[in-house]
Amino acid sequence: MSKPVFVGAAVAIVTPFYEDGGINFEELKKLIEFEIAEGIDSIVICGSTGEAATMTEQEHIDAIKFAVDTVAGRVPVIAGTGSNDTAFGVELTKKAYELGADAALLVTPYYNKCTQEGLFRHYAKIAEAAPELPIILYNVPSRTNVNISPELLKKLSVYENIVGVKECNFSQVPEIYNLCGDRYALYSGEDGLVVPMLSLGAKGVISVIANIIPHETSKMVHDFMDGNIDAAREAQIRFIPLVKAMFCEVNPIPVKEALNILGWNAGPCRLPLCEMGAANHDNVVEVLKDYDTSAKNAYIGK
Repeated sequence: MSKPVFVGAAVAIVTPFYEDGGINFEELKKLIEFEIAEGIDSIVICGSTGEAATMTEQEHIDAIKFAVDTVAGRVPVIAGTGSNDTAFGVELTKKAYELGADAALLVTPYYNKCTQEGLFRHYAKIAEAAPELPIILYNVPSRTNVNISPELLKKLSVYENIVGVKECNFSQVPEIYNLCGDRYALYSGEDGLVVPMLSLGAKGVISVIANIIPHETSKMVHDFMDGNIDAAREAQIRFIPLVKAMFCEVNPIPVKEALNILGWNAGPCRLPLCEMGAANHDNVVEVLKDYDTSAKNAYIGK
């Protein structure tokens, strides 16, 4: 089995923006410090939740460097370096390694709608270009319209630096284990299916709700790993209203709205993502009341 980049919960951290669209690094630092203090197991910077699709190359570089420098080795930093342009993905992944990221997260190419052979060549090219950097593949067919098949994962297993998969296609997880055994560390890409994934052998979750409740999200995973199955199951069920609220509109609109409601300066999303509808906003306000978010108070307003 490949060594997992982390075990537990990683936060797919938002990228705070100013109203004029620039990155609010001051607020990003507060969020990172909050996450680490609350026991998060890894930070994912420039992922889908971080609105990487609308960030320039320089912004990617600046955000990855800032995260690496701020975290300073306390937990692994995973840099989102995926692209639908293989050449750009190669260069960004190489740069993430140079900047000191502990791993790269590579989403499947979006819009191009490549074949499985094209997807194999895409990931092979990036893996070969950064052989010393652990790579986690990100399979989210609902957003990219491309699925990494279990057969393709088996074929990609020759690349030793491809060590994990953030999997959102839960139905194929048993087949992945059937074909690949424990070759990859699998992580749930769905906050509502963490415990089911763990029950099949996954090592944790790359989470959106951890932006709001990092301690509880990590504890759920570690409870399961430590044999406290009932506690983990109860937590999973308790989190469902929050999960539903955070995905009532496309991610990361609701989670940034929630952070702003709680007093963070997460700022707006970048177009074409916009503020959420009034009814959904009101629902998020109500749902948040059912969770203990008081730990944030030590960081907000600093």
